[in-house]
Amino acid sequence: MDLLLLANTLLGTALVAGGTNAWNQIRERDVDGRMARTRRRPLPSGRVTPLAAMWFASAITAAGVGYLAVTVNAVTAMLAALTFATYVLLYTPLKRTSTLNTLVGAVPGALPIVGGWTAAGGSIGPAVAALFWILFLWQLPHFLALAWLYREDYRAGGLRMLSVDDDSGADTGRMAMLYAVALLPISLMPTLLRVTGSLYFFGALALGVVYVVAGSTLLVRATPTRAWRLFFVSILYLPALLTLMVLDKIA
Repeated sequence: MDLLLLANTLLGTALVAGGTNAWNQIRERDVDGRMARTRRRPLPSGRVTPLAAMWFASAITAAGVGYLAVTVNAVTAMLAALTFATYVLLYTPLKRTSTLNTLVGAVPGALPIVGGWTAAGGSIGPAVAALFWILFLWQLPHFLALAWLYREDYRAGGLRMLSVDDDSGADTGRMAMLYAVALLPISLMPTLLRVTGSLYFFGALALGVVYVVAGSTLLVRATPTRAWRLFFVSILYLPALLTLMVLDKIA
């Protein structure tokens, strides 16, 4: 493992991620001011001016992309720039107009693992496509559960989320279950593509079943307790899955 390369990749990615998040808050400062969980953020609370935020967000985004280009490689830098563009220019405005925003937002959410792959010298192909789709599908139950819990906030903010018109949780539970089921076979693809071995395969299978079960409870009857459980299972699922990949390679 090249620790310097790892550090450079993490630093550049962190700068771009920070800039992306900052630009999202700039563009949604009116929305954040209407939602209870976000109204104390720097912009809606008045602690930071929009102009200062724009300079800060632009500077660290540009610095992150440039840093990756110089210290890692051009492909990883371009992927970071694409992550920024798809999040800020597509996902952020789409939240006001269509419930499909969650699917679009899952693209920039899944691109960083592709950047990690290319930073380590991997080429674009089926193996990294499998990693992308794992991250893409994982996010959906994760976010749907959270969006249902905060549906009143999203309604007050005027954002078009599936949960806003789904007080019963039936639609949210149905979609969360669908994506968790779709994730299960996709999560086994790294072994079928000979990237990982049997340790990862059976571990991923077990984790996938747990994720599906957590999603199915929300489908049966949506309650805040069950939604929080699905959210926390999703938080545990991803690092556990990626750790299995590492352990499998070491073994």
